[in-house]
Amino acid sequence: MPSLEEELFPSTPGKFKIDRSHNTMNRQFHRCFASTSTMFLWALFLIALTASYLSFQSFVDSGSRYLSASWGGIQWEKQVRNSAQIHRQGGMSVLVTGAAGFVGTHVSLALKKRGDGVVGLDNFNTYYDPSLKKARKSLVESHGVFVVEGDVNDARLLNKLFDVVAFTHVMHLAAQAGVRYAMENPGSYVHSNIAGLVTLLEACKSANPQPAIVWASSSSVYGLNEKVPFSESDQTDQPASLYAATKKAGEEITHTYNHIYGLSITGLRFFTVYGPWGRPDMAYFSFTRNILQGKPITIYRGKNRVDLARDFTYIDDIVKGCVGSLDTAGKSTGSGGKKRGPAPYRIFNLGNTSPVTVPTLVSILERHLKMKAKRNVVDMPGNGDVPFTHANISLARRELGYKPTTDLQTGLKKFVKWYLSYYGYHHGKAVN
Repeated sequence: MPSLEEELFPSTPGKFKIDRSHNTMNRQFHRCFASTSTMFLWALFLIALTASYLSFQSFVDSGSRYLSASWGGIQWEKQVRNSAQIHRQGGMSVLVTGAAGFVGTHVSLALKKRGDGVVGLDNFNTYYDPSLKKARKSLVESHGVFVVEGDVNDARLLNKLFDVVAFTHVMHLAAQAGVRYAMENPGSYVHSNIAGLVTLLEACKSANPQPAIVWASSSSVYGLNEKVPFSESDQTDQPASLYAATKKAGEEITHTYNHIYGLSITGLRFFTVYGPWGRPDMAYFSFTRNILQGKPITIYRGKNRVDLARDFTYIDDIVKGCVGSLDTAGKSTGSGGKKRGPAPYRIFNLGNTSPVTVPTLVSILERHLKMKAKRNVVDMPGNGDVPFTHANISLARRELGYKPTTDLQTGLKKFVKWYLSYYGYHHGKAVN
Protein backbone atom coordinates (compact mmCIF):
# COMPACT_ATOMS: atom_id res chain seq x y z
CA MET A 1 0.00 0.00 0.00
CA PRO A 2 1.46 3.39 -0.95
CA SER A 3 2.53 5.58 1.97
CA LEU A 4 0.18 8.36 2.96
CA GLU A 5 3.21 10.62 3.20
CA GLU A 6 4.16 10.42 -0.48
CA GLU A 7 5.06 13.30 -2.78
CA LEU A 8 2.70 16.15 -3.85
CA PHE A 9 5.17 18.79 -2.63
CA PRO A 10 7.59 20.40 -5.11
CA SER A 11 11.21 19.39 -4.50
CA THR A 12 12.48 23.00 -4.53
CA PRO A 13 10.60 26.28 -4.17
CA GLY A 14 10.27 28.52 -7.19
CA LYS A 15 12.97 31.19 -7.63
CA PHE A 16 12.40 34.76 -8.72
CA LYS A 17 15.15 36.38 -10.75
CA ILE A 18 15.44 40.14 -11.04
CA ASP A 19 17.12 41.58 -14.11
CA ARG A 20 19.35 44.32 -12.70
CA SER A 21 20.66 45.42 -16.12
CA HIS A 22 17.49 47.23 -17.15
CA ASN A 23 17.84 50.96 -16.38
CA THR A 24 14.12 51.70 -16.29
CA MET A 25 13.63 48.89 -13.79
CA ASN A 26 16.44 50.28 -11.62
CA ARG A 27 14.82 53.72 -11.48
CA GLN A 28 11.49 52.18 -10.45
CA PHE A 29 13.13 50.15 -7.69
CA HIS A 30 15.00 53.22 -6.38
CA ARG A 31 11.70 55.07 -6.08
CA CYS A 32 9.96 52.17 -4.33
CA PHE A 33 12.75 51.33 -1.93
CA ALA A 34 13.98 54.84 -1.15
CA SER A 35 14.71 53.99 2.43
CA THR A 36 15.81 50.95 4.43
CA SER A 37 12.58 50.91 6.43
CA THR A 38 10.44 50.82 3.27
CA MET A 39 12.50 47.94 1.90
CA PHE A 40 12.10 46.05 5.19
CA LEU A 41 8.30 46.45 5.07
CA TRP A 42 8.16 45.19 1.48
CA ALA A 43 10.27 42.15 2.45
CA LEU A 44 7.92 41.35 5.32
CA PHE A 45 4.93 41.64 2.99
CA LEU A 46 6.45 39.27 0.43
CA ILE A 47 7.39 36.73 3.14
CA ALA A 48 3.85 36.81 4.57
CA LEU A 49 2.35 36.40 1.10
CA THR A 50 4.60 33.43 0.32
CA ALA A 51 3.90 31.78 3.70
CA SER A 52 0.14 32.16 3.19
CA TYR A 53 0.36 30.56 -0.24
CA LEU A 54 2.46 27.63 1.01
CA SER A 55 0.13 27.07 3.97
CA PHE A 56 -2.88 26.99 1.66
CA GLN A 57 -1.07 24.63 -0.74
CA SER A 58 -0.14 22.36 2.17
CA PHE A 59 -3.79 22.27 3.30
CA VAL A 60 -4.95 21.36 -0.22
CA ASP A 61 -2.27 18.67 -0.58
CA SER A 62 -3.06 17.17 2.83
CA GLY A 63 -6.73 17.01 1.90
CA SER A 64 -5.87 15.34 -1.39
CA ARG A 65 -3.77 12.71 0.36
CA TYR A 66 -6.52 12.05 2.90
CA LEU A 67 -9.16 11.67 0.20
CA SER A 68 -6.97 9.29 -1.83
CA ALA A 69 -6.17 7.05 1.19
CA SER A 70 -7.64 3.54 1.17
CA TRP A 71 -8.98 4.00 4.70
CA GLY A 72 -10.60 6.74 6.73
CA GLY A 73 -13.68 8.87 6.33
CA ILE A 74 -17.25 8.74 7.65
CA GLN A 75 -18.39 5.86 5.43
CA TRP A 76 -15.29 3.78 6.27
CA GLU A 77 -15.80 4.33 10.01
CA LYS A 78 -19.44 3.28 9.67
CA GLN A 79 -18.41 0.02 7.96
CA VAL A 80 -15.86 -0.69 10.71
CA ARG A 81 -18.40 -0.04 13.49
CA ASN A 82 -21.11 -2.14 11.85
CA SER A 83 -18.70 -5.05 11.38
CA ALA A 84 -17.56 -4.81 15.01
CA GLN A 85 -21.10 -4.88 16.38
CA ILE A 86 -21.77 -7.76 18.81
CA HIS A 87 -24.92 -9.82 18.26
CA ARG A 88 -24.89 -12.18 21.24
CA GLN A 89 -24.99 -11.78 24.98
CA GLY A 90 -21.51 -11.79 26.47
CA GLY A 91 -19.96 -11.60 23.01
CA MET A 92 -16.66 -10.02 22.06
CA SER A 93 -15.42 -7.54 19.50
CA VAL A 94 -12.34 -8.91 17.73
CA LEU A 95 -9.78 -7.35 15.41
CA VAL A 96 -8.48 -10.20 13.23
CA THR A 97 -5.20 -9.45 11.46
CA GLY A 98 -4.41 -11.57 8.41
CA ALA A 99 -8.18 -11.91 7.93
CA ALA A 100 -7.84 -12.79 4.24
CA GLY A 101 -5.29 -15.48 5.07
CA PHE A 102 -6.01 -19.19 5.48
CA VAL A 103 -6.54 -19.38 9.26
CA GLY A 104 -7.79 -15.77 9.50
CA THR A 105 -10.66 -16.44 7.10
CA HIS A 106 -11.88 -19.49 9.01
CA VAL A 107 -11.55 -17.83 12.45
CA SER A 108 -13.37 -14.69 11.24
CA LEU A 109 -16.26 -16.78 9.91
CA ALA A 110 -16.51 -18.86 13.09
CA LEU A 111 -16.62 -15.76 15.31
CA LYS A 112 -19.11 -13.92 13.12
CA LYS A 113 -21.43 -16.92 12.83
CA ARG A 114 -21.79 -17.16 16.60
CA GLY A 115 -22.56 -13.45 16.95
CA ASP A 116 -19.23 -11.82 17.80
CA GLY A 117 -18.15 -8.52 16.27
CA VAL A 118 -15.28 -8.98 13.79
CA VAL A 119 -13.18 -6.48 11.85
CA GLY A 120 -10.50 -7.86 9.51
CA LEU A 121 -7.15 -6.39 8.49
CA ASP A 122 -4.97 -7.69 5.66
CA ASN A 123 -2.31 -6.24 3.36
CA PHE A 124 -2.96 -8.72 0.49
CA ASN A 125 0.75 -9.20 -0.23
CA THR A 126 1.97 -11.24 -3.18
CA TYR A 127 3.78 -14.06 -1.34
CA TYR A 128 1.19 -16.27 -3.02
CA ASP A 129 -1.63 -15.60 -5.48
CA PRO A 130 -3.52 -12.52 -4.18
CA SER A 131 -6.63 -13.60 -6.11
CA LEU A 132 -7.11 -16.42 -3.56
CA LYS A 133 -6.91 -13.84 -0.76
CA LYS A 134 -9.43 -11.63 -2.58
CA ALA A 135 -11.76 -14.64 -2.91
CA ARG A 136 -11.44 -15.29 0.83
CA LYS A 137 -12.18 -11.62 1.47
CA SER A 138 -15.36 -11.92 -0.62
CA LEU A 139 -16.33 -14.99 1.40
CA VAL A 140 -15.99 -13.31 4.81
CA GLU A 141 -17.58 -10.07 3.60
CA SER A 142 -20.60 -12.05 2.38
CA HIS A 143 -21.04 -13.01 6.04
CA GLY A 144 -20.80 -9.42 7.27
CA VAL A 145 -17.09 -9.12 8.09
CA PHE A 146 -15.50 -5.89 6.85
CA VAL A 147 -11.85 -6.37 5.87
CA VAL A 148 -9.65 -3.28 5.96
CA GLU A 149 -6.83 -3.26 3.42
CA GLY A 150 -3.75 -2.17 5.35
CA ASP A 151 -0.56 -3.28 7.06
CA VAL A 152 0.10 -4.09 10.72
CA ASN A 153 3.17 -1.85 10.43
CA ASP A 154 0.88 1.15 9.84
CA ALA A 155 0.66 2.62 13.35
CA ARG A 156 -1.71 5.41 12.24
CA LEU A 157 -4.17 2.90 10.83
CA LEU A 158 -4.05 0.71 13.95
CA ASN A 159 -4.56 3.69 16.24
CA LYS A 160 -7.49 4.81 14.09
CA LEU A 161 -9.11 1.38 14.32
CA PHE A 162 -8.79 1.41 18.12
CA ASP A 163 -10.23 4.95 18.18
CA VAL A 164 -13.27 3.84 16.18
CA VAL A 165 -13.86 0.54 18.04
CA ALA A 166 -13.06 -0.50 21.62
CA PHE A 167 -11.93 -4.01 20.66
CA THR A 168 -12.09 -6.50 23.53
CA HIS A 169 -9.76 -8.96 21.76
CA VAL A 170 -7.16 -9.10 19.00
CA MET A 171 -6.57 -12.28 17.01
CA HIS A 172 -3.17 -11.64 15.43
CA LEU A 173 -2.67 -14.01 12.49
CA ALA A 174 -0.92 -11.67 10.03
CA ALA A 175 2.62 -12.93 9.35
CA GLN A 176 5.12 -13.79 6.67
CA ALA A 177 4.74 -17.56 6.44
CA GLY A 178 6.89 -20.29 4.92
CA VAL A 179 10.18 -21.84 5.96
CA ARG A 180 12.07 -21.98 2.65
CA TYR A 181 11.09 -18.52 1.36
CA ALA A 182 13.12 -16.98 4.21
CA MET A 183 16.27 -17.84 2.27
CA GLU A 184 15.05 -15.71 -0.66
CA ASN A 185 13.52 -12.76 1.17
CA PRO A 186 14.69 -12.58 4.80
CA GLY A 187 13.70 -8.94 5.20
CA SER A 188 10.00 -9.71 4.77
CA TYR A 189 10.08 -11.94 7.88
CA VAL A 190 11.63 -9.25 10.04
CA HIS A 191 9.21 -6.66 8.62
CA SER A 192 6.04 -8.67 9.27
CA ASN A 193 6.83 -11.07 12.11
CA ILE A 194 8.89 -8.76 14.31
CA ALA A 195 8.35 -5.10 13.35
CA GLY A 196 4.66 -5.69 12.57
CA LEU A 197 4.14 -7.50 15.86
CA VAL A 198 5.77 -4.69 17.84
CA THR A 199 3.68 -2.05 16.04
CA LEU A 200 0.51 -3.96 16.90
CA LEU A 201 1.55 -4.44 20.54
CA GLU A 202 2.29 -0.71 20.81
CA ALA A 203 -1.23 0.09 19.61
CA CYS A 204 -2.74 -2.47 22.01
CA LYS A 205 -0.80 -1.28 25.05
CA SER A 206 -1.94 2.32 24.45
CA ALA A 207 -5.58 1.41 23.77
CA ASN A 208 -8.13 2.06 26.48
CA PRO A 209 -9.37 -0.49 27.31
CA GLN A 210 -6.45 -2.74 26.42
CA PRO A 211 -7.59 -5.81 24.46
CA ALA A 212 -6.60 -9.40 25.25
CA ILE A 213 -4.30 -10.72 22.50
CA VAL A 214 -4.18 -14.19 20.96
CA TRP A 215 -1.53 -14.63 18.29
CA ALA A 216 -0.07 -17.30 16.01
CA SER A 217 3.35 -18.57 16.96
CA SER A 218 4.46 -21.81 15.28
CA SER A 219 5.55 -25.39 15.93
CA SER A 220 8.69 -24.32 14.03
CA VAL A 221 10.03 -22.85 17.28
CA TYR A 222 10.87 -26.41 18.41
CA GLY A 223 13.53 -26.42 15.69
CA LEU A 224 16.11 -29.15 16.16
CA ASN A 225 14.45 -30.48 19.32
CA GLU A 226 14.58 -34.30 19.27
CA LYS A 227 12.41 -35.01 22.30
CA VAL A 228 8.94 -36.14 21.23
CA PRO A 229 6.17 -35.25 21.48
CA PHE A 230 6.95 -31.53 21.61
CA SER A 231 5.76 -29.90 24.85
CA GLU A 232 5.36 -26.21 25.69
CA SER A 233 7.96 -26.58 28.47
CA ASP A 234 10.65 -27.90 26.07
CA GLN A 235 13.60 -25.69 25.19
CA THR A 236 13.13 -23.70 21.99
CA ASP A 237 16.55 -22.12 21.55
CA GLN A 238 17.70 -24.01 18.42
CA PRO A 239 15.62 -22.68 15.52
CA ALA A 240 16.31 -24.33 12.16
CA SER A 241 15.04 -21.45 9.99
CA LEU A 242 14.72 -17.67 10.03
CA TYR A 243 10.94 -18.09 10.06
CA ALA A 244 11.23 -20.13 13.28
CA ALA A 245 13.62 -17.55 14.76
CA THR A 246 11.15 -14.70 14.11
CA LYS A 247 8.35 -16.66 15.76
CA LYS A 248 10.56 -17.43 18.74
CA ALA A 249 11.47 -13.74 18.91
CA GLY A 250 7.73 -13.02 18.88
CA GLU A 251 7.26 -15.16 21.96
CA GLU A 252 9.96 -13.23 23.79
CA ILE A 253 8.61 -9.85 22.64
CA THR A 254 5.04 -10.65 23.69
CA HIS A 255 6.33 -11.78 27.09
CA THR A 256 8.00 -8.38 27.49
CA TYR A 257 4.78 -6.49 26.71
CA ASN A 258 2.86 -8.74 29.09
CA HIS A 259 5.39 -8.09 31.86
CA ILE A 260 5.77 -4.33 31.42
CA TYR A 261 2.35 -3.20 30.21
CA GLY A 262 -0.06 -5.82 31.57
CA LEU A 263 -1.24 -7.12 28.19
CA SER A 264 -3.04 -10.47 28.31
CA ILE A 265 -1.17 -12.65 25.80
CA THR A 266 -1.83 -16.15 24.45
CA GLY A 267 0.57 -17.63 21.87
CA LEU A 268 -0.53 -20.60 19.76
CA ARG A 269 2.00 -22.98 18.23
CA PHE A 270 0.21 -24.30 15.13
CA PHE A 271 1.24 -27.69 13.73
CA THR A 272 1.02 -27.96 9.90
CA VAL A 273 -2.48 -26.63 9.29
CA TYR A 274 -4.32 -27.86 6.17
CA GLY A 275 -7.79 -27.78 4.66
CA PRO A 276 -10.11 -25.85 2.29
CA TRP A 277 -9.00 -22.32 1.34
CA GLY A 278 -5.44 -23.31 2.32
CA ARG A 279 -2.08 -21.86 1.31
CA PRO A 280 -0.77 -22.79 -2.17
CA ASP A 281 2.83 -22.96 -0.90
CA MET A 282 2.02 -25.88 1.43
CA ALA A 283 3.03 -29.38 0.29
CA TYR A 284 -0.47 -30.93 0.30
CA PHE A 285 -1.73 -28.04 -1.88
CA SER A 286 1.10 -28.10 -4.42
CA PHE A 287 1.03 -31.92 -4.53
CA THR A 288 -2.67 -31.80 -5.42
CA ARG A 289 -2.06 -29.25 -8.17
CA ASN A 290 0.84 -31.18 -9.70
CA ILE A 291 -0.86 -34.57 -9.56
CA LEU A 292 -3.89 -33.14 -11.40
CA GLN A 293 -1.62 -31.53 -14.00
CA GLY A 294 0.42 -34.71 -14.47
CA LYS A 295 3.59 -33.03 -13.19
CA PRO A 296 6.14 -34.74 -10.92
CA ILE A 297 6.16 -33.98 -7.19
CA THR A 298 9.29 -33.75 -5.04
CA ILE A 299 9.22 -35.72 -1.78
CA TYR A 300 12.02 -35.05 0.68
CA ARG A 301 13.42 -37.66 3.02
CA GLY A 302 15.63 -37.22 6.06
CA LYS A 303 18.91 -38.72 7.20
CA ASN A 304 19.38 -42.45 6.67
CA ARG A 305 16.54 -42.40 4.12
CA VAL A 306 13.93 -41.81 6.85
CA ASP A 307 10.60 -40.39 5.66
CA LEU A 308 9.66 -36.91 6.87
CA ALA A 309 6.60 -36.81 9.11
CA ARG A 310 4.26 -33.99 10.11
CA ASP A 311 1.53 -33.56 12.72
CA PHE A 312 -1.05 -32.45 10.12
CA THR A 313 -3.88 -30.54 11.81
CA TYR A 314 -7.21 -29.84 10.10
CA ILE A 315 -8.33 -26.21 9.92
CA ASP A 316 -11.59 -26.75 11.85
CA ASP A 317 -9.62 -28.15 14.80
CA ILE A 318 -7.26 -25.16 14.72
CA VAL A 319 -10.24 -22.80 14.70
CA LYS A 320 -11.62 -24.51 17.82
CA GLY A 321 -8.29 -23.87 19.54
CA CYS A 322 -8.22 -20.22 18.45
CA VAL A 323 -11.79 -19.54 19.58
CA GLY A 324 -11.18 -21.44 22.83
CA SER A 325 -8.13 -19.25 23.46
CA LEU A 326 -10.15 -16.08 22.92
CA ASP A 327 -12.93 -17.34 25.21
CA THR A 328 -10.55 -18.16 28.06
CA ALA A 329 -8.18 -15.21 27.69
CA GLY A 330 -8.03 -13.23 30.91
CA LYS A 331 -8.28 -9.46 30.74
CA SER A 332 -5.35 -7.13 30.19
CA THR A 333 -4.59 -5.11 33.30
CA GLY A 334 -3.10 -1.92 31.88
CA SER A 335 -4.69 1.37 31.00
CA GLY A 336 -3.16 4.01 28.74
CA GLY A 337 0.08 2.02 28.65
CA LYS A 338 0.35 1.64 32.45
CA LYS A 339 0.22 -1.79 34.07
CA ARG A 340 -2.03 -2.12 37.13
CA GLY A 341 -1.35 -5.77 37.95
CA PRO A 342 -0.13 -9.10 36.53
CA ALA A 343 -1.90 -10.32 33.37
CA PRO A 344 -2.11 -13.85 31.90
CA TYR A 345 0.68 -15.07 29.63
CA ARG A 346 0.02 -18.44 27.99
CA ILE A 347 1.45 -20.63 25.23
CA PHE A 348 -0.34 -23.67 23.77
CA ASN A 349 0.41 -26.34 21.18
CA LEU A 350 -2.42 -26.82 18.69
CA GLY A 351 -1.78 -30.06 16.83
CA ASN A 352 -3.38 -33.40 16.03
CA THR A 353 -0.98 -35.67 18.00
CA SER A 354 -0.86 -38.18 15.11
CA PRO A 355 2.17 -37.57 12.85
CA VAL A 356 1.86 -38.95 9.30
CA THR A 357 4.71 -39.46 6.84
CA VAL A 358 4.75 -37.39 3.65
CA PRO A 359 4.61 -40.51 1.37
CA THR A 360 1.44 -41.55 3.24
CA LEU A 361 -0.03 -38.10 2.65
CA VAL A 362 0.66 -38.51 -1.09
CA SER A 363 -1.02 -41.96 -1.12
CA ILE A 364 -4.15 -40.50 0.47
CA LEU A 365 -4.23 -37.70 -2.12
CA GLU A 366 -3.85 -40.26 -4.93
CA ARG A 367 -6.84 -42.14 -3.58
CA HIS A 368 -9.05 -39.04 -3.39
CA LEU A 369 -7.93 -37.67 -6.76
CA LYS A 370 -8.09 -41.11 -8.43
CA MET A 371 -4.73 -40.34 -10.05
CA LYS A 372 -1.19 -41.61 -9.46
CA ALA A 373 1.56 -39.16 -8.53
CA LYS A 374 4.87 -39.03 -10.34
CA ARG A 375 7.11 -39.20 -7.28
CA ASN A 376 10.61 -37.77 -7.22
CA VAL A 377 12.21 -38.72 -3.87
CA VAL A 378 15.29 -36.71 -2.89
CA ASP A 379 17.34 -36.08 0.25
CA MET A 380 16.24 -33.07 2.28
CA PRO A 381 18.43 -30.02 1.59
CA GLY A 382 19.55 -27.70 4.37
CA ASN A 383 16.76 -25.22 3.81
CA GLY A 384 15.30 -24.92 7.30
CA ASP A 385 12.91 -27.88 7.20
CA VAL A 386 12.88 -30.29 10.16
CA PRO A 387 12.47 -34.10 9.87
CA PHE A 388 9.32 -34.41 12.00
CA THR A 389 6.81 -32.60 14.21
CA HIS A 390 4.63 -34.10 16.92
CA ALA A 391 2.49 -32.10 19.34
CA ASN A 392 1.77 -32.81 22.97
CA ILE A 393 -1.64 -31.13 23.40
CA SER A 394 -2.39 -32.08 27.00
CA LEU A 395 -2.11 -28.44 28.18
CA ALA A 396 -4.51 -27.14 25.50
CA ARG A 397 -6.88 -30.01 26.24
CA ARG A 398 -6.91 -29.13 29.93
CA GLU A 399 -7.04 -25.33 29.67
CA LEU A 400 -9.00 -24.78 26.44
CA GLY A 401 -11.03 -27.98 26.12
CA TYR A 402 -9.14 -28.50 22.85
CA LYS A 403 -9.88 -31.85 21.22
CA PRO A 404 -8.99 -32.44 17.54
CA THR A 405 -11.50 -34.70 15.80
CA THR A 406 -10.44 -34.82 12.12
CA ASP A 407 -7.93 -37.39 10.87
CA LEU A 408 -5.82 -36.82 7.75
CA GLN A 409 -7.91 -39.14 5.56
CA THR A 410 -11.12 -37.21 6.33
CA GLY A 411 -9.50 -33.78 6.20
CA LEU A 412 -7.83 -34.33 2.83
CA LYS A 413 -11.09 -35.59 1.38
CA LYS A 414 -12.69 -32.25 2.33
CA PHE A 415 -9.73 -30.32 0.94
CA VAL A 416 -9.79 -32.16 -2.41
CA LYS A 417 -13.54 -31.56 -2.74
CA TRP A 418 -12.98 -27.81 -2.19
CA TYR A 419 -9.95 -27.70 -4.52
CA LEU A 420 -11.79 -29.34 -7.43
CA SER A 421 -14.74 -27.01 -6.96
CA TYR A 422 -12.70 -23.80 -6.54
CA TYR A 423 -10.42 -24.42 -9.52
CA GLY A 424 -13.24 -25.74 -11.71
CA TYR A 425 -12.12 -29.33 -12.20
CA HIS A 426 -14.54 -31.84 -13.69
CA HIS A 427 -13.60 -35.49 -14.16
CA GLY A 428 -9.94 -34.67 -13.49
CA LYS A 429 -9.70 -31.77 -15.96
CA ALA A 430 -9.81 -28.05 -15.36
CA VAL A 431 -12.86 -26.31 -16.77
CA ASN A 432 -12.05 -22.94 -18.32
